[in-house]
Amino acid sequence: MIDLFPIAKPLVHALDPEAAHNATIKALKLGLTGQIGRASDDKVLATTAFGLSFPNPVGLAAGFDKNAEVITAAHKMGFGFAEAGTVTPKPQDGNPRPRLFRLSADRAVINRFGFNNRGLDYFEDRLKALPATRGVFGANVGANKDSDDRTADYVTGIERLYGLSDYFTVNISSPNTPGLRALQSKAALEELVGRVLEARTAKVAAGARYIPILVKIAPDLLDADIRDIADIALSSGIDGLIVSNTTIARPDSLVSKDKGEAGGLSGAPLMAPSTEILKAVYNATEGKVPLVGVGGIASGADAYAKIRAGASLVQLYSALVYDGPGLVTKIKRDLTARLKADGFSSVSDAVGTDA
Repeated sequence: MIDLFPIAKPLVHALDPEAAHNATIKALKLGLTGQIGRASDDKVLATTAFGLSFPNPVGLAAGFDKNAEVITAAHKMGFGFAEAGTVTPKPQDGNPRPRLFRLSADRAVINRFGFNNRGLDYFEDRLKALPATRGVFGANVGANKDSDDRTADYVTGIERLYGLSDYFTVNISSPNTPGLRALQSKAALEELVGRVLEARTAKVAAGARYIPILVKIAPDLLDADIRDIADIALSSGIDGLIVSNTTIARPDSLVSKDKGEAGGLSGAPLMAPSTEILKAVYNATEGKVPLVGVGGIASGADAYAKIRAGASLVQLYSALVYDGPGLVTKIKRDLTARLKADGFSSVSDAVGTDA
């Protein structure tokens, strides 16, 4: 199918960024993007992680499909898996607009959405409506801004959605909910992980299947933070880590006029620092904990760098703003070529080779 995004891009970028995103979601729901990346993947891309099988390692990151409305469309775009959310127990509007900014000259995005979503009731209904032949997807759960017990919000999300997704992601690293990142401290993370794993244990004991639970961490971590998170990941039974969320840092290289806006920075400037954090986490966990590499991926070379740094899977979102849905196929094609050129017969063979 012909990629029409280069033609549509000037019109899309003429819109307010959030309006453009909402229009994209509507178009995907209507099937207007077709099956641009649905062709079969090369067998070298097939891989497994935390007990799940993936046709390719390239996933759609959380934040794009906040309300689980376009999971099927994401797979038609060629993604090997998709992650919906972040969803909170109660609906919430998020932060005041404007809260999404394109930094076009930097190929970056700043957002301060603040977990805007329609809540668990709507999210659960969307998951129940998915076809039986759907691809792999995860549910990214979070806490309401006004919650008295944020850890309880994560438990609620997992208990309500258990059995409806292939994996869960516990999002404790968004910079746009005040105090949320404090859950990455050792004591708070130990309590959080313990409670969500208890919820899973109870479900399994009642006859439900085992569903992997991952934790998504920030790129703005000190060496001591990484060691603490690695220790908890190795000892707790958490199935994987997603590295990383958006950053609160503002590199000196930024030139766009909105570079000073508050919120999380994603896109090209995040590629190098998030990959370094990924490599550090891989080494700290001795390669024993599956990692999902996120941050700045816009090419097959970027995806390959994440894999060689320790990622079993990768995710992207911001690059779609600049390159459209056809990017997924381009990344997979280039990644296939790079794996074969270096003599790898599978993605898993390349994981951590640079770490």
